[in-house]
Amino acid sequence: MTPKNDAADADARTITNPPALHDPTPFGYSHAVSAPGELVFIAGQYASDETGTPVPGDFAAQVEVAFTRLRSALEAVGLDFEHVVRLGTFIVDHDLDKLETLGKALHTHFGDRLPAQTLSGVAFLALPGMLFEVDAVAVRRP
Repeated sequence: MTPKNDAADADARTITNPPALHDPTPFGYSHAVSAPGELVFIAGQYASDETGTPVPGDFAAQVEVAFTRLRSALEAVGLDFEHVVRLGTFIVDHDLDKLETLGKALHTHFGDRLPAQTLSGVAFLALPGMLFEVDAVAVRRP
């Protein structure tokens, strides 16, 4: 069977790059993509300024800014943390202290209704200075 590749399929997704976040297109991605149906995919969010440059700060500070950016991306498509069903988290030089910091942040933002999560410890992320990144899958409720 030959894969379909027509314009109608490409137009089925809605790309959202909210003005509250930096323009991600020079970096090769979009902040949020809503697929046909109920799923919304949020690209990796990190502690960045309005140009996408990582902002200085320790790990805990970067986690908080990344979750603020994640909330902005979700709000731009009419969603919030309560709609998130899966997170991907990426920690540079992961250790138990960073895991504890992340756990506290997750409970602060999600309460006791924690989404599924995969945590990856990595040597480095896309840009120098990034210590943490989080992506998400959210579900629109009918």
